[in-house]
Amino acid sequence: MPRSFAKPRVVDADHAVVYRRDDQFAAWPYTMGFWETGSGEIVQSFMSLDADYSDPAGISHDQLGERGGRGSRVVTVRSTDRGRTWSEPEYDAYARIAADTPPFDLRTAGPFDLLDGDTLVGNGSIDFGKPSSRSFVRISRDAGRTWTPPSELPLDGLHSLSAINSALVRPDGRCLLFLTLVSEDGWTRRPLVYASTDDGAEFHFLSFITPLRDPFAAADGDWKSTYRFGGHRWFYPRGVLLPDGTILCTLRSQRDPTGVMWTELYASEDGGLTWSFRSRVNDFGAPGSLVAMADGRLAVVYGYRLPPFGIRAVISDDGGRTWGPELVVRDDGGSWDLGYPNAFEVEPGVLGAVYYFNRRDDAVQANGGVRHIARSIFSPE
Repeated sequence: MPRSFAKPRVVDADHAVVYRRDDQFAAWPYTMGFWETGSGEIVQSFMSLDADYSDPAGISHDQLGERGGRGSRVVTVRSTDRGRTWSEPEYDAYARIAADTPPFDLRTAGPFDLLDGDTLVGNGSIDFGKPSSRSFVRISRDAGRTWTPPSELPLDGLHSLSAINSALVRPDGRCLLFLTLVSEDGWTRRPLVYASTDDGAEFHFLSFITPLRDPFAAADGDWKSTYRFGGHRWFYPRGVLLPDGTILCTLRSQRDPTGVMWTELYASEDGGLTWSFRSRVNDFGAPGSLVAMADGRLAVVYGYRLPPFGIRAVISDDGGRTWGPELVVRDDGGSWDLGYPNAFEVEPGVLGAVYYFNRRDDAVQANGGVRHIARSIFSPE
C-alpha cells in the first residue's frame, strides 16, 4: 500500500531534566549504554565533558572528541519508576577504554548466564568510526554496579570494529553484539553482528547486516571533512527482538550529521544469520531508538536536527514495514546539537525517552543552550 502522509502532530509530553551542569557538555546516551535489569530498573549512561560555553568553537564535536578523554567522565543514572525520576549520578562506573587498556581475557571471569536479568553486556571502542577502531566487551553480574575489565574482541580477519553499547540476548542465551566495520580509507561503514559462545565469554563474527556497497550511493560525495562530519550510509546498528522471534535492527545514515540524516530498518527472521531491508523509517532524524510496545505496535524516537530542532517519533502497526505521520515530542531545541535518545515503554501505551538536548530559550547560549540530559514521557495517541 502507498504510504499516506499527514502534517507532523504535536503530542502532549512531560519533560524533565535528568542531568545538567552549566560547565559540562552532557551528551550521547544512545551510545554510552542503556539497560533494563531483571527488576525493571532502567540504567542509563552518558558522556559528560568539561566545556566552556563562552566559545562555541570550543564545544564542537571535533574539538571535544580529540581531547583524548581529558576532562571527561562517564555518568550513570538509574530509574526505578520507569523513567519518571532518576537517581543521583554515579561517575565512571565502568573503566574507560584507551589505547593502553591492559589486556583482559573474559574467559577468566566466565562462564556467564546471559539470560539472567541482572547480567548486563556492554561494548565500546577506541577510535570509533576510524580505520584504527577496535572494540571491547565488558559484563556485569550485578545490574551494572560493577563490571569486568574491558576485553578486546577478535577481529576475525576484519580490518576494524566499532561499537556503541549495542547488544541483545536471544532466548537460547546467545548474545548478539551489533558492531560496524570501517574500511581502510575510513569512508565505508558496514554494520555486522558478533555472537557469543555457549559460555558467554567469547564473541565471534556471525553475519553482515548490509550489502558490501550501497547500490544507491546515498552517502557518496566529495568529502573533505573529518569522518564525523562526512557522509556514511549505514552505522550505529541496534537490534530489538520481537515476541515472534524477528530481530529488527535500526541503522543511522547521513550526508550531514548536523541535519541530513535518517533511520533505516533491517530485519532477520533466523536469529541474526541473514538480514533484509524492511523500511526507511523517516525523512530526517537519527539515530532512532526502537521500542516494541505491549500492544504490538513499534515506535521509533529520534532527534530532529533541522529547524525546528527537537525530538520526534513515528509509530508502525505492521512490524515496521510502514510508518505513520511524525509525532513532535518537543521542538524547542536551540540548535542541531541534540538527540541520541534511548526509548522505552513507561506503561502500556505510554512512551519514554532519554536524550541530550539544548534549549533555544536557555540563558546560556553557544550555538544553542547548555547540552544536558533530559527525558520526555508521552502517549502517541
